Amino acid sequence: MKSGRFTKKNGLFVLQLGAVLLLPFITDALLGRGWVRIVDFAMLYIMLALGLNIVVGYAGLLDLGYIAFFAVGAYCFALTGSPHLALAFPQLFPAGLHLSFWQVVPLSALLAGGFGVLLGAPTLRLRGDYLAIVTLGFGEIIRIFLNNLNAPINLTNGPQGISLIDPIAVAGVSLNAGEEILGITFPSVHLYFYLFLAFTALVIFVSHRLEKSRIGRAWMAIREDEIAATAMGINTRNLKLLAFAMGAMFGGVSGTLFAGFQGFVSPESFSLMESVMVLCMVVLGGMGNIRGVILGGVLLALLPEILRHGIVPLQQALFGRTVIDPEGLRMLLFGTALIAVMLYRPAGLWPSRVRRSELEADEPESTI
Repeated sequence: MKSGRFTKKNGLFVLQLGAVLLLPFITDALLGRGWVRIVDFAMLYIMLALGLNIVVGYAGLLDLGYIAFFAVGAYCFALTGSPHLALAFPQLFPAGLHLSFWQVVPLSALLAGGFGVLLGAPTLRLRGDYLAIVTLGFGEIIRIFLNNLNAPINLTNGPQGISLIDPIAVAGVSLNAGEEILGITFPSVHLYFYLFLAFTALVIFVSHRLEKSRIGRAWMAIREDEIAATAMGINTRNLKLLAFAMGAMFGGVSGTLFAGFQGFVSPESFSLMESVMVLCMVVLGGMGNIRGVILGGVLLALLPEILRHGIVPLQQALFGRTVIDPEGLRMLLFGTALIAVMLYRPAGLWPSRVRRSELEADEPESTI
């Protein structure tokens, strides 16, 4: 019986893996290459959501400025992998740095982790709304700095952003050009899909190991009752800083991938709305549950695009013209869906068992 269950489980895993590996080809054939690019962005959002899940889902620390770490990683690659430093500091960097992607990934992770500690250190005594306001301010400060650090020294090129970022290369092969492997042609967006898939799998593995580790259990103890966790001997100060740093490192790596994929970064990509979107992915999917966070990331990354592409044809079919601006209607439907989920599934679409039991315990007993 055990052998049969083991074989069946392995067979299901192989089928799922095969479906994921064929996903870019299936999407390309059915919906077009533009949707493969959207799926690539969905995986970037999943990595961001998993990083934020460490801070919000595991440690219970509300962070509304998480997109700042995404920006740190993106600009780290933009500065070290483009001609911008040669233009801004010709004496110091006459040819620019042009570090490889694999050199920048650990650099951006460490830099973003450092910024995570900088954010966490002054907020150790804050909770709830106060913590949310401070982290929101941190995210906006980073964005405003990026928008204004073009004078007196042009470090970020201001609102114009940084372009001509070197493409990501794997084993000497640039992912910006298609590649033929074993007679199969892989377009650029397909190659980026597999790279993002590998990093997403790594982030999922690390998140899972953290959740089951002593550190993960300590984070959850802090989330449930910080005073009780302190009384049990847990060093809440260091563990909170570690949660901010670990979550920020995931954001920094994701930002590096984003910069290499886009070839261009600007401050407008790191607005407050992006932080809110990533937080909604965690809350909608199910805080503290890796599968739920992945589900929330997929839904909120793809649903707006589905609505964007479907609203105009639907209005044309019903009314013969566009009655309501697609962007406004898209956000209205998006917000309505979120409200409905929060009303009827307050623990998220796929909550963790612990989170579900907490909410069930908090429900008032019927007096009838």
